[in-house]
Order: sequence, then C-alpha cells, then structure tokens
Amino acid sequence: MSKHNQRVGTWGEEVAAQWLLKHEHEIIARNVRTPYGEIDIVARQGDVTIFVEVKTLTSKQNFLPEHQITARKREHMLNAAQHFAAEHQIDHLQIDVIAVEGKPGGTPVITHFENAV
Repeated sequence: MSKHNQRVGTWGEEVAAQWLLKHEHEIIARNVRTPYGEIDIVARQGDVTIFVEVKTLTSKQNFLPEHQITARKREHMLNAAQHFAAEHQIDHLQIDVIAVEGKPGGTPVITHFENAV
C-alpha cells in the first residue's frame, strides 16, 4: 500500500472513531489483528459490541466506499468478529461499515451502515 493510501486510510479511521465517540459509542480497540483479518474499530454501545470496517475514498467518481465490501470481505469480517467475540466472551455483536469520503484536511462525508454483515 502506498504512503498516500496509508495516510488516507489512517485519517479515515480516525474520522470514523471520532464520529462514533460523538454518537455515544465507547471505543474498545482499534486495528485488532485476528487470524481472519484486521478489525478497524471495536466499539460498544450499551450491551452491544460493534465491529466496524472503515472504508475511505478520496473521490466517489468511480465507486462508493461501501461497494468495496465484497462477499469475501463480509466473510472475513464475520469470522474476525466471531473470533474476537469468542476470545472476549461477547454475546451481543453487530458488524457495521462506516464510509468516509474526503481527504485529510477537508471536511469528510460520513455514512454509517449498521448491521452491514
């Protein structure tokens, strides 16, 4: 991954985390590695643990960030969330996607897709 893409991705994850905090979520962990892939953000709201995949794009000219969630990616997200939940004795979980459109230094457009998987 190029340094530009890493910078944009890191910015998008930070934007998403701040958005979750403003919407009464507690951030439990970030960039969690599992045998099934990385979980960008693990958050909690009430008694539900939410596993968040963040997709960041600087332009939606060709496609939308949420369209990057393929069937294979959904399977990895589900397996990663279930692995983490089993390790941490979590009973209530959901998997969300947060799409961040914009560039570092600009004003992002955020779309939250609940129960995306």
